[in-house]
Amino acid sequence: MKKIIILTLLGICACTMLMAQNNFAVSYAIAQPTGDLNSFIGKTSFRGISFDYRYTVKDNIAIGFSASMNTFYESKPKDTYTVDNISLTGKQYRYSNNIPLLVTGTYFLSPEEPMKPFVTLGLGTMYSRRNTDMNLYTVELEAWNFALQPEIGVQYELSDMTALHLSLKYMQGFQAGNELKSAQSFFSLNIGFAFY
Repeated sequence: MKKIIILTLLGICACTMLMAQNNFAVSYAIAQPTGDLNSFIGKTSFRGISFDYRYTVKDNIAIGFSASMNTFYESKPKDTYTVDNISLTGKQYRYSNNIPLLVTGTYFLSPEEPMKPFVTLGLGTMYSRRNTDMNLYTVELEAWNFALQPEIGVQYELSDMTALHLSLKYMQGFQAGNELKSAQSFFSLNIGFAFY
């Protein structure tokens, strides 16, 4: 019985120490398309979510991963649209779904203060799917892009285990694939909570 109590206490201490080195943020993402994506859909997206995990290696340096999803949508008026050598007349509904999966490195400027500004660089891939719906027809283009994502932000501690998370990300998915050949990029404002 004594061994079980000692092992339980050691496990609780180890979990507490590990949690102090972890940072998990969940954010609502508002995104604005840029570049080719802005040419396809010019409207701001209010359909986004972001998950960020950071493991502290040193006091001010963390490594981790980021996964998010942003859906862009816009309807176009009835007109004649030509793609390659095909012309269709009607109202268009345009969608673009972007799912970045990234490995990240983060530098916290003042890790001991309640307000923790940080900069992050993420590298990885982004799945992009673009749909154009018109009458009974759908044109779907897909690609897996190499992705680069710089981020600046701040986490403000609300308690020992919770912080308000605010950041601005720029997602750059480089040109890739045979279907969706252009680079896909957008800015994302992320508002949420971080848990330690």
